[in-house]
Amino acid sequence: MAVHRRVEVSEVGDVTVVHFVDRKILDEANIQELGQELFGLVESDGREKLLLNFTSVDFLSSAALGKLITLDKKVKANKLCNIRPEIYEVFAITRLNKLFDIRDDEADALAAF
Repeated sequence: MAVHRRVEVSEVGDVTVVHFVDRKILDEANIQELGQELFGLVESDGREKLLLNFTSVDFLSSAALGKLITLDKKVKANKLCNIRPEIYEVFAITRLNKLFDIRDDEADALAAF
């Protein structure tokens, strides 16, 4: 199993739950590393159902959004939860709230798989 520095990974049944370590996902090097870790879950580990929990995330850059879009193309069984209103606003403005399945909390998202 790969070492993760930007995310904490756990399993709930057949769903891989990902919690982000960084409160602010801004730095380009960190975003690249985050992308590699997320893509690795799908490509190397063969995970097919991902739940991205944004509980600890206060800020998300547009480059980080790009990684999420790429991840969505790699695995369609992808859900997001616990997104703060100010971050959700960015998803709404960019219409990414239509692309992603965004749930209020982890329990609701898990039940939707």
